[in-house]
Amino acid sequence: MSEACTRSSPRAEEGHIAKPPVIAAMTSVCAPELKPIVRPRLAQPDASEVSCGARMKAAASTSKIRSAKKAGGGLDDQGARDPDPDEDRFLEKYRPGAFARPSVTVDLVILTVLDKDLKVLLVQRNEHPYKGRWALPGGFVRVSDDRNDQGEDLDAAALRELEEETGLSKETAGQFFLEQVKTFGRPGRDPRMRVVSVAYYALVRSTLVPLIRAGGDVAQTRWFSVADLGETQREDALAFDHAEILEATLDRARADLDRSTIAFELVPETFTIQELRAVHEAIRGEALDPGNFRKKFLRMIEDGHIEAARGKRATASKPASVYRFARKPV
Repeated sequence: MSEACTRSSPRAEEGHIAKPPVIAAMTSVCAPELKPIVRPRLAQPDASEVSCGARMKAAASTSKIRSAKKAGGGLDDQGARDPDPDEDRFLEKYRPGAFARPSVTVDLVILTVLDKDLKVLLVQRNEHPYKGRWALPGGFVRVSDDRNDQGEDLDAAALRELEEETGLSKETAGQFFLEQVKTFGRPGRDPRMRVVSVAYYALVRSTLVPLIRAGGDVAQTRWFSVADLGETQREDALAFDHAEILEATLDRARADLDRSTIAFELVPETFTIQELRAVHEAIRGEALDPGNFRKKFLRMIEDGHIEAARGKRATASKPASVYRFARKPV
């Protein structure tokens, strides 16, 4: 997925140890990408105490690296490519059009849970091919023949298509889950030409559903129940190979349910045990034992994933306690 909503964990601030001039030089030349290990601060020896052998070794290492850069036009200490006249001349003469290239698209599987039912957002195509058929939102990645400005990133393309075809953006909807699933490149999947598609899936809270609107080259959008779109119906109803993309995404979401906290992306900011269980059941497509799920819920509290929230939720029997996802500070 390269992913448009990425979770991160807190990182401790890394300390630094002052080094003698020669050792510091060796560190910056030989391994610029490594950060020093944090150890108790020690008294530093005078530069004159460093052995002559160490100075000679550092000088030899520096000389070898410079020679390699000069010969091969490698990367400098900041990661930028050193000027190489031969390579520059090669790139000036290089013609990308001399080789066959596929087009690249991004397709979006947008999921939500409404009335305890897992739904997927589909758009009705307004243009050929598959005019009038339902499809996943998506479109072509913007590219350029300018080697210094080659176009947009895949994640950027996914966010742009999401906004253009559904109206959802981080400005209008805040943070939401968006992650790359898989690449689909079977020849013939698009009747126009060879097209490789990178699939993403987005998880949208039910409170964001009213913000979605049709845009771009889309005739209309509609939420379809995943349960109603059986495998046979998907093949007949969806354009391109979007039935295959949807099936692969559902498999991925079900697997992620056990190894991540994606279910929290589909519940309100505060939720009850029953509401979280309903999301798990909707994604899995099967009922779960309430007692076993409560045990799992309590483990998530112990592990620090869930914490109690203020207030109660009115239910048919009695007010239920509410909880929230314990988001880690960034």
